[in-house]
Amino acid sequence: MSSIPVTVRGAQMLRDELQRLKTKDRYEVIAAIAEARSHGDLSENAEYDAAKERQAFIEGRIAELEGKLSSAQIIDPTTLNTNGKIVFAATVSVEDLETGDRVTYQIVGNDEADLKEFKISITSPMARALIGREEGDVVEVNAPAGVREYEILEVMFI
Repeated sequence: MSSIPVTVRGAQMLRDELQRLKTKDRYEVIAAIAEARSHGDLSENAEYDAAKERQAFIEGRIAELEGKLSSAQIIDPTTLNTNGKIVFAATVSVEDLETGDRVTYQIVGNDEADLKEFKISITSPMARALIGREEGDVVEVNAPAGVREYEILEVMFI
């Protein structure tokens, strides 16, 4: 299995979710199954079926998180020395050359991407266009709305 890049913050988010699933959610669903069983006939017991489905989801998510964490390559952006090149975990300020809008994104893994927090996935069209480039470069991004041009204003490793 190949390694999955993840920031320090992203790895901690995964660990926190795993901890919650193992110590809280797992026991809550076990209690819900026991409660549903106490109601008698399991063949027509909707609460029991729902609790079993929830249990399957939780166990599957635990396995998924353990797999991701075991193959995670945790990257601390403050320790990177890339001579100004944009790489995973970099924070990049860009300007849309058509509208003049400026925005700052951090390039992160798929699990930690959140556009509301200006964290874009390494697999997004914007991140793919930025990787390997440097301050002052103009990049073309194939977005769903068409091709957009952005100038890279600043590259930070924070």
